Amino acid sequence: MTDADPTTEEGSVVVDFDRDPGSYRHWRLEIDEETPGTARVVLDVDEAGGLVPGYELKMNSYDLGVDIELYDIVQRLRFSHPEVRAVVLTSGKDRNFCAGANIRMLAGSPHPWKVNFCKFTNETRAAIEDATAHSGQTWIAALNGTAAGGGYEMALACERILLIDDNSSTVALPEVPLLGVLPGTGGLTRVTDKRRVRKDRADVFATKSEGFGGKQAVEWRLVDEVIPKRRWDETVAERAASAAAESSRLPGGPGIDLPPLSRTEAADRISYTHVHADLDRERGLVEITIDGPDGGVPESIERVRELGAAFWPLAMTRELDDLILRLRTNELELGTWVIRTRGDVEDALAFERVIAEHSGDDWLVNEIRRYFARTLKRLDVTSRSLIALIEPGSCFAGALLELALACDRQYMLDGTIDGDEQGDEAQLMLSASNFGTFPMGNGLSRLASRFYGDDDHVAKLRQETGRRIEAGEALDLGLVTDAPDDIDWDDEVRIMLEERASLSPDALTGMEANHRFVGPETMESRIFSRLTAWQNWIFVRPNASGPEGALRRYGTGRRADFDRKRV
Repeated sequence: MTDADPTTEEGSVVVDFDRDPGSYRHWRLEIDEETPGTARVVLDVDEAGGLVPGYELKMNSYDLGVDIELYDIVQRLRFSHPEVRAVVLTSGKDRNFCAGANIRMLAGSPHPWKVNFCKFTNETRAAIEDATAHSGQTWIAALNGTAAGGGYEMALACERILLIDDNSSTVALPEVPLLGVLPGTGGLTRVTDKRRVRKDRADVFATKSEGFGGKQAVEWRLVDEVIPKRRWDETVAERAASAAAESSRLPGGPGIDLPPLSRTEAADRISYTHVHADLDRERGLVEITIDGPDGGVPESIERVRELGAAFWPLAMTRELDDLILRLRTNELELGTWVIRTRGDVEDALAFERVIAEHSGDDWLVNEIRRYFARTLKRLDVTSRSLIALIEPGSCFAGALLELALACDRQYMLDGTIDGDEQGDEAQLMLSASNFGTFPMGNGLSRLASRFYGDDDHVAKLRQETGRRIEAGEALDLGLVTDAPDDIDWDDEVRIMLEERASLSPDALTGMEANHRFVGPETMESRIFSRLTAWQNWIFVRPNASGPEGALRRYGTGRRADFDRKRV
C-alpha cells in the first residue's frame, strides 16, 4: 500500500456522490448575466483537495472528487437552469486549462479504483454530449491554456473547442509516450469518430507528447478555432451568445431544485424513499428493490413542475443513479445484483404516459426522460451480474421493464407465491417506450439488442404493448430467461445465484460486456466496450503499473523499463 492508495487493509474508503454548489472545492458555476442564456463552468482545482491523501492536484489535474463535482454541475444545469442554452467550459488558472488525471493518484491507486475512475469520468463526458445533443445546452470548451490528456478529453466532450493563440498553449494526448497507457476517457475514439481527424494524423498526435497548437491544431481538426489573446474574452462571449441563440432548448417553467437525497445506511442496507438495497456479503450479492408509484398521477404539467424533484420518475431515478454509483465504487465484492420492483403496472404506466405526452414540448419532462436513459446506460456498463426476478406484486412495465431487459437474465414466477390461489400472478407489460425511447450505447433499444437480427420478432412484440403478459406467455415471447413454477422457484433461484457466485469475476465481466453490446458499434459503445477493455488490460501490465513502469517512474527523471514483447 502507498500513501495515495484509496484502500486500506480494513476495506475501501467510502465514496459518496453527494455534491451541491456550496460544497464545490474545484469548480465554479457562473450564470452569465451579461450574455443571457449562457453559463461559465470554471475549473480551478484546489491542490490540497484530493479525494484521498497522498497526492497534490497540481496544474489543474483532477481525481474522482473533481469529476464528481463536474457531474453535479452537469445535472444542475439541466434541471435547475433551463434558461441556460450555452455552457462555456474554461479554466481559472492562467495559461493552463487542465493537465488531465492526476498521475500520482493513478500510479498509487489499485486497479479497481483506476477502472471505476475512468468509467465514471467517461459517463460524465457522455452526459455533457447528451446535454448538447438532447437538451439544447451546447457546451463550448474555451481553452485558455494547455489542455493535456484528460484535460483535452474534457474538451473533446464539448461541441466546439476554442484554443487561445499565445504561442505556447497546445492540446495533447501524451498518455502513450509518457505514461505507457491509453487516454482513458475516450480520447482516441473521439479524435477520430467525433473530430474526424485522419487516422494517420491521429497516430502522430497520440505519440507526440507536446501536442499541437495554433493553425496546425485547426488544420488537423483538433480544435475548431484559435483566437488571439487580445480578443479572447470578446470572441468566447460571441461564440457562446451565438450558440445560445441557435439552441433547441424546449420551453417550460422555471428550474427546479435538486435537494439532498434522503438516504439511510446500515452495514447491510442502503435505503431511499423509492429504492432499497439489501447487502448480503456472505453470498456476495445485493438485492435491489424499486418501488413503483403509489397512485397520485399528476393531472397537469404544472403539477409536475410543482412536485419538482419529488415527482416519482425523477425521484426514483436520482435514487437509483446514486445507488449504482455507491455500490459500484464501494462494494467491489458484491458481484451479483438482483433487481426487483414492487407496485402496480397500471400506476407505473400512468406516470409513463405523462412523460410520453409532454417530453417533446416541455424541457423538464424531456430532462427526466433523458436522465432515466442515462441511468439505464450506467447499469449497462456496470461490471456486475444483473439478475431480474419478476414475481407477483412486481411492476415491470414500460420504462421499469427496461430495468429487467438491462439484466443478463430474467426469471419470472409462473403461478402465485406459496400456493396463494387468491393472489395475482406475476405480470409484465410492454409499452411504446420499450422500442427506442431509452437506447443503449450502441444505439439499439434493449429489445432490438435482445433479438438482434430478428426484426420480425421485435415487430411482433410491438403489437403486444399495453396488455398484461403472464409468465408462460412471457417465456414463449422470449421476454424472460425462465419461468419456474412456485414449487421450483426458490430452489431454481438459489441454485442459479450460487452457480453465478462460483464463477471467475474477471471472466464474468468480460462475458457480460460482450453479450450486452451486440450489433453495431457507435462512438459511445467503442469507448465503453473496446477502449475500456484495452485500457483495463494495459493498466495491470508491468509496463504501465509495475515498479519500473511508466506510471511509477513518471516525474522521477528515470525512463520506464519496458518489456519489449508484443502480447
